[in-house]
Amino acid sequence: MKIKTTVALLACLAAPLSVSAQETLNIGALVTLSGAGASWGQGMKNAAEIAADEVNEKGGLEVGGKKYKVNVIAYDDKYQANEAVTVANRLVFEDKVQYIIGPVGSAPVLAIQPITEKNKVIVMTLGFTSKALQKEKPFTFRPNVTTAEVSQPQIDWIVESQGIKKVGALFPNDETGQQIAIDLKAAYKHAGADLAAVEFFERDRVDFVPLLTRMAARGITAIELDGNSPTTAGLIVKQAREIGFTGNIIRTGGPATQEIVNVAGKQASEGMFVHTPIDPELDSTKAYTEAYAAKYKTAMNGFSPAFYDGTRMLFEAMRRAGTTTDTDKVRAELEKITDFSGALGNLNWTGQEMYGSNHQLNAPFYVAEVKDGKEVIRARCTVSGCK
Repeated sequence: MKIKTTVALLACLAAPLSVSAQETLNIGALVTLSGAGASWGQGMKNAAEIAADEVNEKGGLEVGGKKYKVNVIAYDDKYQANEAVTVANRLVFEDKVQYIIGPVGSAPVLAIQPITEKNKVIVMTLGFTSKALQKEKPFTFRPNVTTAEVSQPQIDWIVESQGIKKVGALFPNDETGQQIAIDLKAAYKHAGADLAAVEFFERDRVDFVPLLTRMAARGITAIELDGNSPTTAGLIVKQAREIGFTGNIIRTGGPATQEIVNVAGKQASEGMFVHTPIDPELDSTKAYTEAYAAKYKTAMNGFSPAFYDGTRMLFEAMRRAGTTTDTDKVRAELEKITDFSGALGNLNWTGQEMYGSNHQLNAPFYVAEVKDGKEVIRARCTVSGCK
């Protein structure tokens, strides 16, 4: 009898441990936390953490009759493809995650996809490359708009309103920069301007004076900053003004205004035209901005709301699928989500025509002018145009 009682007692003690283990949902944040792209990566990680906090404060994420405490496991890929592969292996095979927020860059996401796609890990990437969202990569999604979506309407508006004809641009010499250079060359041509001077550089470069001097000598009247990390863009603005360039400075993709102002200063950045994915006066965006500032005691990067929305859409897909472990079912439900109410507004998936799958989030975006270090919205845009 004593033996039976002991066995029964051990079984009872073991049961709660088993249930407890099943009630934790780990999500990976494979993002850039050091170096030039750190502000983007921090914003993405923090977005996932805020979304996790919200469900945890309500007792957990309820899926299939169970409640899960959401835990975000973050690693730094240093914006490097080889480091991203190391981190992806750790997340998938050691931490056993089935959902990843990140990576930031195009080269890192392409590097990890052989791992994540094979193991059916759902990825929410920032990487701008069109290669990330091909039909044969069904587990990769992108919750932020990219140059491919935003460049043409913004460039059409800027070229017409500012009378721009001849543009120079500096791009990082990697998958991201090369893709953006192709996109922008076509976009400026379509708008009636010429991307006449293009320079590529390694991402760790900090002295841009020789490249800027060479571009200025070709008679450009505007400089395009799309594709550059916030810190790098700030250095380019600062050095362009220091060599006497007085033309327009434009950034048609990648929110980075506050970081650029911090590096270049208010005077150098005054009058820039910049892409911004957020309207700070929109109630849902304002609420997220305030929640971010309250938790992290700093202003958010403009990409952050997209990954907050993306993480919440993941949670909703799990609820609808009734599972956290069957990512085939979760992916199918994620694709079906329409008219999702997010921090950025009303959200839907798009991308079938361009990428072969509707894994690209379609969200509103804006053109702002930098005045006294702050963004002032000048045009409201969709993929159809700006006005």
